Amino acid sequence: MAVVNELLRKEEGGAISFGNHKLDEKAKLEDFECNGDLYKVKTYKTMTKLERNGMFVYESVPGTSVVQFSESEEGITFLVEGDEDAQITVELAEDTEYEVVVGERNMGKMKTNLGGKLNISVELAAAGEVMVKILK
Repeated sequence: MAVVNELLRKEEGGAISFGNHKLDEKAKLEDFECNGDLYKVKTYKTMTKLERNGMFVYESVPGTSVVQFSESEEGITFLVEGDEDAQITVELAEDTEYEVVVGERNMGKMKTNLGGKLNISVELAAAGEVMVKILK
């Protein structure tokens, strides 16, 4: 998997790809229209953040590159790559339980907080890309 050089792009089937964990300096792209929504991404080696219509969607520390990020009523799925292990926060339905699968490992059920945020750790160092599934 390669970094997303254009910072944010549409994929076939309605998914998006975003982030570039190889950048030494912050880069951002605003007002990117996809499926009737406006997206904003900020990214570089220490942080990647995605917003949709001014609302939080995804953040990783350190920065990551994300491909095939897809959301549905059931949850989200995406492939993530980074140079270091990452702490990832995503926005989902508030106070809801989700099954979390990172790579081949089922992390079990996790519950979002009252704000709908869910935090997961993903081991990325020397792992290449890792599939993440967070589903009801």
